[in-house]
Amino acid sequence: MNTLAAKNTASNLLELSVSELSGSIKRTMETAFDHVRVRGEISGYRGQHSSGHAYFCLKDDRARIDAVIWKGTFPRIKFRPEEGMEVIATGKVTTFPGSSKYQIVIETLEPAGAGALMALLEERRRRLAEEGLFDQARKRPLPFLPRVIGVVTSPTGAVIRDILHRITDRFPVHVVVWPVKVQGEGSGEEVAAAIRGFNALEGEGIARPDVLIVARGGGSLEDLWSFNDEIVVRAAAESRIPLISAVGHETDWTLIDHAADMRAPTPTGAAEMAVPVRAELEAQVVSLAARLSGCASRQMEHRRQAVRALVRALPSLDQLLALPRRRFDEAAAGLGRGLERTTVVKRRSLEQATAGLRLDLLTNRIAERRRFVGEQILRKERCLERHMLKEHNRVARAATSLSALPARLNSQLQRERQRVSSLIRHADTAVAHSLARNRAAVASQERMLNSLSYKNVLKRGYAVIRDATDKPLTRAAGIAAGQALAIEFSDGRVEAQAGGEASQRPADFSVSEEPPVRKRTARKSVPPADPPKQGSLF
Repeated sequence: MNTLAAKNTASNLLELSVSELSGSIKRTMETAFDHVRVRGEISGYRGQHSSGHAYFCLKDDRARIDAVIWKGTFPRIKFRPEEGMEVIATGKVTTFPGSSKYQIVIETLEPAGAGALMALLEERRRRLAEEGLFDQARKRPLPFLPRVIGVVTSPTGAVIRDILHRITDRFPVHVVVWPVKVQGEGSGEEVAAAIRGFNALEGEGIARPDVLIVARGGGSLEDLWSFNDEIVVRAAAESRIPLISAVGHETDWTLIDHAADMRAPTPTGAAEMAVPVRAELEAQVVSLAARLSGCASRQMEHRRQAVRALVRALPSLDQLLALPRRRFDEAAAGLGRGLERTTVVKRRSLEQATAGLRLDLLTNRIAERRRFVGEQILRKERCLERHMLKEHNRVARAATSLSALPARLNSQLQRERQRVSSLIRHADTAVAHSLARNRAAVASQERMLNSLSYKNVLKRGYAVIRDATDKPLTRAAGIAAGQALAIEFSDGRVEAQAGGEASQRPADFSVSEEPPVRKRTARKSVPPADPPKQGSLF
């Protein structure tokens, strides 16, 4: 009766499929735990999956829960999750029916307290320092008087007003503001994009700044966390424009302070570092101008006094020109007399030269030259005729030699043919004799080989016993019972099997006699008989 009642009770329950039960559990979990905050340590984090999602676990000293960050949520995370970091995760709990597991879908993630943030900050600072981003050798000096200053900060805060006010008071220059968020989600990416954007300017439309100021007011470690992002630090280190970091108050330190070329205690201090005081520069210029003017006056006076001293030591102009003037007067007085004497001397020389010139002498000189030229022409003509005759004779001898050349060539060719025929006959005879000698030597070696071959011994009634590897057996003691053997006779080879114990033979035999063997297969037909006993052949 009890068994029947139990069966009736069970039959009244609603039957559910596995999918329906899993779906009901999923809806119950998501309804009861649709918004939870969990504190735990990250475990099994391996970065984003190829799909863009991130899977890991949150654990404490007694339990663990699977966690997932979807691809669309991951960019909104303020910092990069790392293995072993203690965090506070906010999200909802859901189940995965395919494997009967539950997990938390994380929507926001933050470090669990300042201690974890400081540990993360110190680890990131150490890693970036090892890459050399904080080296002093990378830092550049600030320009003395920039024409354009770029400011990366919030456009609505008091920081930009303080910077503009201090720059206007000290030295008014052109200021370009790149508005960004300085706190909250996405602020680090905006600051890095602003730094890279200023560096990408080429001077068209907006002037490229000579110095950059990245500024923000004071706040807690979480408020200033955007300036500890790795993307911001790398952008500051890669900047080709000198960069001043002015984040927080004097006691606040962020990673961008290490990567910047200069760190200012406050945004106002950054403005003071960027530009000098115009009034001080003007006063300095006036002071330097007065010193330069006094210096120039004193130098001119010193030079003037030196020139006066030199003038007193120099002679007067009349004294310097007296001797040259006297020499010039004497030369001018003697110039006329010299010209007259030169003219008289030249006239006398010309008269003496013309006294020896007569027409008959010139006619005789021309006639002599004509006779000399005629003789030279006749002599050249005779020489040319002799040379032509000599060349004609040489050409005739060469023609005669060429006409006799074919006969000499034919005679020489006939002699060479006879000599080649004689050499061929001698070569044939030598080759025949050499072949005969080689044939005789080969025949002699063949006879010697045949006389020493063991096959001649086999023809006299002996046999060679070999094992399965075709190796000759020389001892009966080396043959085991049942071992496969091959016995070679002069007319063929048979295969056999050892059938008994090896027996001792006289000492004068080096190869043991074979016991009676049982024939197994034969390569040639031979009468079944026991192999003859024999001694050693080797």
